[in-house]
Amino acid sequence: MTKRIKIIVPIPMDEAGVQNRAEQIPPEMVGEGFEVAFEAVTWGAALGDSYYDALLMDMSVFEAGIRAEEEGFDAICIDTVSDSGMYALRSRLSIPVVGPGQASLHTACMLGHKFSVVTMWPQWFHFYRKTIGEYKLEARCASLRSINTRPDLAELLEGKEEVVFKALEEESRKAIEEDGADVIVLGSTTMHQSHAHLASVLPVPVVNPGQVSFELCKMYLKLGLTHSKTAFASPEMPNDAGVLARGNG
Repeated sequence: MTKRIKIIVPIPMDEAGVQNRAEQIPPEMVGEGFEVAFEAVTWGAALGDSYYDALLMDMSVFEAGIRAEEEGFDAICIDTVSDSGMYALRSRLSIPVVGPGQASLHTACMLGHKFSVVTMWPQWFHFYRKTIGEYKLEARCASLRSINTRPDLAELLEGKEEVVFKALEEESRKAIEEDGADVIVLGSTTMHQSHAHLASVLPVPVVNPGQVSFELCKMYLKLGLTHSKTAFASPEMPNDAGVLARGNG
């Protein structure tokens, strides 16, 4: 039986923008027996550049995923390294809910002793401080580095490859040579277009968060694993109708 995976894009965007993000999971990676549906939230944050946007991402991602189990999906992947809404969805649902932040940071810890997160701009550092702190990985983090470039969350890196790839390579080398990183983690699933270049030129592993979380999700489904409901207890009195009625009152 085909396993259906919903991948939630945490920023509202049109079909072209969603397709750009969907390209991080090519058909050969989806594989036989799996079906993927990328779906953008219908409202919420613009850039993820603040704690304000972070709250909107948590809320809109939760709303987009709350009915996934009823809709026949077998798992959810969240298309943001911030892992927005992940714990709340685990509490509400029994199907696996996987976040690229948790998946990529723990994978980095298995591949080396110290990782650095290399990202587009420092306005996203608050996300990494949150996830690294929640997962208690401070001692494994060598540094957070950015190329100080405002991201385009729909067009991604298209047309900017020559400049952006070089800048990401330079910051990654600084993380390795100056900060002691032996693994590089891309700071956003929107940076997936840079992965092949960085992996080919850097002397350490480069973790592509969206692909790592997707493969982990597939493994959970193959092995029949999901999150512990002791850890992520279900609410005694859920209010799905109230959540989904947001803005309609």
